[in-house]
Amino acid sequence: MKNNLISKLLCAGLWCTTWLIPAYAQKGLPSKQPFTATVNTVYPQHLDFKETMTSNLMVPPGLKTTVVATGLGKPRIMAVAKDGSLYVTRRDVGDVLLLSDKDGDGSFEDLKTVWAQFLGVHGITIHDGFLYLVSRKSLKRGKIQADGMVSDTVTLINDLPDGGQHDNRMISFGQDGKLYMTVGSDCNDCGETNKEHATMLVMNADGSNRRIFARGLRNTIGFDWQPETKDIWGCDNGTDWRGDEIPPEELNKIEDGGDYGWPLVFGKQEVDPTREDPAGTTKEAYAKTTKPSVMTFAAHSAPIDFRFVGNLPGFPAEYKNDALVSWHGSWNRKNPEGYKIQRIHYVNGKPVSVHDFFSGFLSKDGKTRFGRPAGIITDKTGKIYVSDDENGVIYCIMSATKS
Repeated sequence: MKNNLISKLLCAGLWCTTWLIPAYAQKGLPSKQPFTATVNTVYPQHLDFKETMTSNLMVPPGLKTTVVATGLGKPRIMAVAKDGSLYVTRRDVGDVLLLSDKDGDGSFEDLKTVWAQFLGVHGITIHDGFLYLVSRKSLKRGKIQADGMVSDTVTLINDLPDGGQHDNRMISFGQDGKLYMTVGSDCNDCGETNKEHATMLVMNADGSNRRIFARGLRNTIGFDWQPETKDIWGCDNGTDWRGDEIPPEELNKIEDGGDYGWPLVFGKQEVDPTREDPAGTTKEAYAKTTKPSVMTFAAHSAPIDFRFVGNLPGFPAEYKNDALVSWHGSWNRKNPEGYKIQRIHYVNGKPVSVHDFFSGFLSKDGKTRFGRPAGIITDKTGKIYVSDDENGVIYCIMSATKS
């Protein structure tokens, strides 16, 4: 694909690159309709973490945030042990850490490696006394011992689709005892050759009898079950190189057998103007057969984790059935978006509004950042943990009245 470079400049510590591109699919025939997009590449300047920076962080009234662990490299996704300790995956190192608060002061001062040499490990969950982990190709599990260490490790699956551009698989167990897994596309925009790419899969706890639960999900990472309705919800990452505003990031109710349209359709059944018509029909006709998003968000905000908070002790009653989504932050729009956690308010099982929940990592002028939220997890005592995989910090959000 030819790119005509319009301008490239270094401004105020930010790399700002603007490209004017004829936007069409990476694979397949070009769209019959010509389409151009101005693509801006803007990286807010990274700032190393300092304790004083936490004064910039904002949470809703009645809540507070504290730093509970630092110096962790790139912590990503978390699971809570029975005693309140945290298991944390680090995909770049390929290990899983166990963080414990031995002295009861609210911070994790004890660190152990419970699983090593598992390159690309990302998704994590606990089920029936076992720790389940997934990387781009493999699903594994190990038995959790009384001290939190892991033994009797086995590989359940080793033939997941290639990671490609999106290799951050996530896993969780439903009330049906089945294991659900999201598998992203292997590209930015293409006709996949492996039918399991850009899907949610479901399987038995031992990895057997896996099948496609939903398709057309470009890169849905985090997902969870709404407490009232038990429906699955998750946020999907939209295609890049379409300009600042399209396609939007999506909130989807993920249904068994549902097709969510990628790569030909996005948002509320909108066709991608750069893509070719599918064989034997048109994009417009195909769009009508897909599931529309329920909410949309600023393009390129990059959703990572998605969790319902449940009935957390010390939290306002209206939070009970709400969800949190972590926006990792954009790199390809003129005005940066994301770098925060938002709360999606649900009424009668349906999302009705969105509110900033944990923000302040991105400076007001959008030129600097000191963190990128990634993982979210709650514990039964009323704590919400957030991992920052850029500065190696884990934060805790809880009621301001809790010690």
